[in-house]
Amino acid sequence: MGKKAKGNRVQVILECTEHKDSGMPGTSRYITTKNRKNTTARLELKKYNPVLKRMTVHKEIK
Repeated sequence: MGKKAKGNRVQVILECTEHKDSGMPGTSRYITTKNRKNTTARLELKKYNPVLKRMTVHKEIK
């Protein structure tokens, strides 16, 4: 059996940027995938935060 090539798609975790400042308990995190080759910078997407009940900017962590 040949060696399996390491894929370019990696799993990333997105965390809400506004949640910590709000003082509310819990966190808003989403798991998604990105192409390591095309997207070298950290991902930044607008996602729904169920605790704050609105759309907020979520940034890639780790």
